[in-house]
Amino acid sequence: MAKNWWKIACVLILLYVIIGGFSVKVPSIGNNQQAARSIFFHLPMWMCMYTLLAISVVNSVWYLATNDLRRDIRASSAGSIGVLFGMMGFATGMLWSTYTWGGTIVNDPKQMTTAIALTIYMAYLVLRLSFTDLDKRARVSAIFNVFAFALLIPLTYIIPRMVESLHPGSATSPGFSSQDTAGTIKMVLWPAFLGWTLLGIWIYTLRNRYKRLVLKNILHG
Repeated sequence: MAKNWWKIACVLILLYVIIGGFSVKVPSIGNNQQAARSIFFHLPMWMCMYTLLAISVVNSVWYLATNDLRRDIRASSAGSIGVLFGMMGFATGMLWSTYTWGGTIVNDPKQMTTAIALTIYMAYLVLRLSFTDLDKRARVSAIFNVFAFALLIPLTYIIPRMVESLHPGSATSPGFSSQDTAGTIKMVLWPAFLGWTLLGIWIYTLRNRYKRLVLKNILHG
């Protein structure tokens, strides 16, 4: 029980987020109306993605320094779960844009650059499948992972904030925080960041354990 306290906390926080996300009063911001509730799921997905992809690239660099295949497993496990949450973040964003912008995919720089970033990371996962040699796969994919992470922040955060965009938080569209005078969004959003990130780390640890067992069977089978 003592080791699993954070898992229990994760479940309780997410229950609070899901219930609060659909019941808390949100301010009427432009033409968002009730679609603004997607922020409780959309933004935390990205936060979880950033966290897991950071874990992934750190372990890739660690592998390049030590040639420890366990680091490669951690990098690939965190990378795959990070991409999963990135896809969910992109999907919730498309759902929001359908009701706010009138289209699932629109000519918006944030959507385009994010799609490019996710495509690069999906190429990383496909690249790993193209090798049968464990050491070669680990080394090549680790180098690619460093390259992918170097592009991630500019593509998904820096560039979209510098250009004109429909997306909140861009150079021409203010974010929701300035309209949240009662603080009701923050009451749910900040716990959501923590809850979804903990869930992502939880899934990552499960996948990492499974992949380590697979590696053990390969090396000692």
